[in-house]
Amino acid sequence: MRFSRSSGILLHVTSLPGPHGNGDLGPAAYHFVDWLALAGQKLWQMLPLGPGGLANSPYMSLSAFAGNPLVVDLGELQQRMWLTASDLEPVPAFSDQHVDYSAAIPFRKKALWATSQRFFASPSAVDRASLDAFCSAQKTWLDDYALFEALNEVHRGVLWSKWPKKLATRDPATLRSARQEYEGLVRHHQFVQWCFRRQWDALKRYANERGVRLVGDIPIFVAHHSSDVWSHQDLFHLDDHGNPTVVAGVPPDYFSATGQRWGNPLYRWDAMKAGKFAWWIDRFRATLSLFDIVRVDHFRGFEAYWEIPAREKTAVHGKWVKAPGKALFAAVRRRLRDLPIIAEDLGVITPEVTALRDAFELPGMKVLQFAFAGGPDNAFLPHNYAAHCVVYTGTHDNDTSAGWFRTATEHEREFARRYLNVNGTAMTGGLIRAALTSVADMAVVPFQDVLGLDSEHRMNLPGTTEGNWEWRFSWSMVGPEHARDLNELTALSHRCSPDRLSLPAYPSGRVQP
Repeated sequence: MRFSRSSGILLHVTSLPGPHGNGDLGPAAYHFVDWLALAGQKLWQMLPLGPGGLANSPYMSLSAFAGNPLVVDLGELQQRMWLTASDLEPVPAFSDQHVDYSAAIPFRKKALWATSQRFFASPSAVDRASLDAFCSAQKTWLDDYALFEALNEVHRGVLWSKWPKKLATRDPATLRSARQEYEGLVRHHQFVQWCFRRQWDALKRYANERGVRLVGDIPIFVAHHSSDVWSHQDLFHLDDHGNPTVVAGVPPDYFSATGQRWGNPLYRWDAMKAGKFAWWIDRFRATLSLFDIVRVDHFRGFEAYWEIPAREKTAVHGKWVKAPGKALFAAVRRRLRDLPIIAEDLGVITPEVTALRDAFELPGMKVLQFAFAGGPDNAFLPHNYAAHCVVYTGTHDNDTSAGWFRTATEHEREFARRYLNVNGTAMTGGLIRAALTSVADMAVVPFQDVLGLDSEHRMNLPGTTEGNWEWRFSWSMVGPEHARDLNELTALSHRCSPDRLSLPAYPSGRVQP
């Protein structure tokens, strides 16, 4: 599927400012949409929005279908009188520069519990009907997810494969009993998902009305400790105890000499195919109901994936195994028609992966930080692009552009300076200009690059589990020049209306939320 010429910003929701420990779907999200529109940007790309799992990674979520309770706007719940100021006390001394998950998670969990208890004590007929309609519409995943979350709390986060055997193996009578015993917890988690969806739908309407499309992210694999694996054990390579026999990752590459052992259980593609890929069709349908466009992470794994024996501690000793990507995407297209998908085709890309991508007319990704190793034939250099692609200065897995240039090889630094015709101090701006003026249909810039930030503002360091996914910005970091300069470059490169070049000067002072 071809996309219109446009540009946007990569910024995860949790990185937004806000008073409750991490960014959420509150006023800062709406203000960021306004900022995007002011800057001529038509895309807001973010990371997966599922409930956080291992190491708080959005790519190791507890569910492939649920929304992250951590981003529910507590202020909106207060406005509805479901939450009081006293419910929020004491408020931890949250940092506005990073997310302290150890403080934010229990604080928000306590607030959401107080909210659901007050709601169920005396719900209005309208609100109760809305909740019931949501639960009915989302029943195929919500019932299992809510029970999984309830049992996860009861068992204090212990892996589901270590729960009592009849719960782990989903004995029907035991599940019925558990639903009755933990009815209050199940109902609470259904309520939280309803709150997330109400708030998300409102934000999406606001963004779309202002010409901003929301770009989501589907991780190809799901976490072992998730409602998805627990609910669909027949679709994954598990032993008799429910533990993975083989796990996902990638071989040694640019990011790691020992590869990356992600640890996700691998799919039983034979079972997926026998079920006409129903789970995947449901997953794409659900995600596309939230987003206008979806980036599919690790697209090459749909052609062939790196299979690592679960006993291995690194990804070195693995093997490539073929996947039925063509049959899968054909099934998804038959059911969902258009595929507004970006294929993350980075890493070890073979002609077969490229053929799979092109067979479904999916745009791939170009990352400018990869462009300056080698010579002029490097596929990531803008003069080698076909228009049907998405160019990034960097991704969530990269260092910031300023940090990348500071630590790049001398060859890369010199090549970049000569190619972009800028000195080192202007390198980030040069990369942004190269991305936006390229022929790529879409250009996306991490917000850290727009602000010119260095390595300490990096979002993720692949292969590590500490200190990732924590970055936040504050509005004090954003001056009028950031929107003004980006708007001008976007108009000059015809990614927004050229009429924006004649806009009056922006007022002095910082834009207020």
